Amino acid sequence: MVLGTPAYMSPEQVRGEPADHRADIFAFGCVLYEMFSGTRAFRRKTPVESMNAVLNDTPPELSTTHPNIPLALARIVERCLEKQPDNRFQSAKDLAFAIEAARDKGHPASGGSQRETSMNSRQGRLVFGIAVLVLLAVGVGWWFRHQSGQTPKPGASSPGGTNSLAAATPSTTDQKSIAVLPFVNMSADKADEYLSDGMTEELLNVLAQVPGLRVPGQSSSFAFKGKTEDNIFRKVGEQLHVTTVLEGSVRKAGDKLRITAQLINVADGLLLWSQTYDRDMKDILAVQTEVAQQVVQVLQVKLGIEATRALAKAPTGNPEAHRLYLLGRYHFGKVTEASWTNVVQYFTQALQQDPSYALAYCGLADLHGWLDGSVLSGKEAWAKQKELAQKALALDPNLADAHFSLGLALADAFDWKGGEQAVKRALELNPRLALAYDQLAWLQSMLGRFDEAIRNSQKAIELDPLSLMFNSNLGRLLRAACRYDEAMAQSRKTLELDPNFSSAHFQLGWCFAFTGDTTGAIAAFQKAKALDPRPYFDAALAYAYARAGDRAKAEQMLRDWDDLAKQRYISPGLRVLLHLGLGEKDQALDWLEKCYEEQDAYCWSLKVFQIFAPLRTEPRFQALLKKVGLDK
Repeated sequence: MVLGTPAYMSPEQVRGEPADHRADIFAFGCVLYEMFSGTRAFRRKTPVESMNAVLNDTPPELSTTHPNIPLALARIVERCLEKQPDNRFQSAKDLAFAIEAARDKGHPASGGSQRETSMNSRQGRLVFGIAVLVLLAVGVGWWFRHQSGQTPKPGASSPGGTNSLAAATPSTTDQKSIAVLPFVNMSADKADEYLSDGMTEELLNVLAQVPGLRVPGQSSSFAFKGKTEDNIFRKVGEQLHVTTVLEGSVRKAGDKLRITAQLINVADGLLLWSQTYDRDMKDILAVQTEVAQQVVQVLQVKLGIEATRALAKAPTGNPEAHRLYLLGRYHFGKVTEASWTNVVQYFTQALQQDPSYALAYCGLADLHGWLDGSVLSGKEAWAKQKELAQKALALDPNLADAHFSLGLALADAFDWKGGEQAVKRALELNPRLALAYDQLAWLQSMLGRFDEAIRNSQKAIELDPLSLMFNSNLGRLLRAACRYDEAMAQSRKTLELDPNFSSAHFQLGWCFAFTGDTTGAIAAFQKAKALDPRPYFDAALAYAYARAGDRAKAEQMLRDWDDLAKQRYISPGLRVLLHLGLGEKDQALDWLEKCYEEQDAYCWSLKVFQIFAPLRTEPRFQALLKKVGLDK
């Protein structure tokens, strides 16, 4: 275990090896280097890169970059910064003697010029000041350690004045909160990013299940991916309301892994814990468990028997299956049709390696939840989703993800009661499953239970505050409840997080459409389509064109769908919206009945979607409501 600030830690501290007073000498060399040059010797964009520089880089020589600095002083700094402790000054006394000798060399020589005398005098004063600083540092360190009744311990040395784990622990005020930032891919092959992302996601999921530890969700974590500004930890603390941050890196070389992890206090940037793991690829699950256990220990979170077991539980004992699963999750996260083939391939291969891998079945089930209306009909998608979720449950009846996947499959196929029960069971097993709250809110909103839905949507955002999807979905619920001003405000709030999030523009478009602003609706739908050319956005745009009286554009889009239908599946719901925009009720009902036959997603919102208002008194529409269980 190590303590310290990354850019000032000695190599032995970074490696997690025992450290002694010579680590203080290395840190003091870092301070001297910064005083002379104006830059930190090992400062990089992130703490991970800074620690890597401490291990592997040599800072530019002061005698070259700053020739006005006395050569004797430059040599002292270089010796302080030696990578091997045996090559540094062996005591503070030795260092003080060396500085005194450098000061003596700075005294003016007889017969020198006035300019030389002045320069040497300034150098002498500089060296004398440094000697005083050394003595003060040694004295303060001695006083602190003796007054606190502590003695130096291996790895407990840091230039921040902290020399014990207890002293480095964050304040008791809301101390049990942590953000897991995306681990950095340090591998030569950028395609290995799935490992660093997978490490992040799985650590986040494991820590989120620890009672008494608040962990913002995955979307909030990955919102900071690639951000390296100096005050990043303060921003994370402010936006996610956490007091600690876990970050790290993954480097893969052949079958070997080097994983670093460090826990940082947000308030002052102090390193609370750090560890480097050099392992084989097959040991990655064990490393994840060790990191999670160390974080829990440092944050002093008390674990019961069940939580301890959950922390150590591995989803599979097959390393290759786990690797393939991580690849599947990585491509799933791209949320593009082009990536779906890869998702199926990797999850399927993971199950071939380990047929008992329940999470891989959940991954395939969730994927089919995305395929409805775009690649498969709803009827095909929901049936496959249900089958896969049931296989996962048979393997692990207490897996929250499996209950959640089953709940969505049931609700998607119009079993609203069964779906709600399954999702609620998932939340009993994992109360931190933010996506379950979000989808429970969707289910309840389809039944017209808006107050419950909005509370659960807000709970999802509380768990994952920077999730674009959760924030946008709250706007959708408010719009479905006809609270248009609030819905528009929420959609704009989502766009403040990301101006290019298509679903937020889409929700704004419907708010404009239902408040009579067809021009605003067209502009918003066009923006959504430009960002994400999915057919569902086309349908909304066709509706807006029709409502604006531009029949020619609407009918052209209909012809485009006819051509597209020759190449791929097209949801009948697209034509429902078009005919409703044109005021053609009978044609709209014809296509709605087709939607029911295919169990299309447009049937979910028959009860609450304002676009169906012109049809609600029609007997055929009432019959459809009853068939899908939304008549009460």
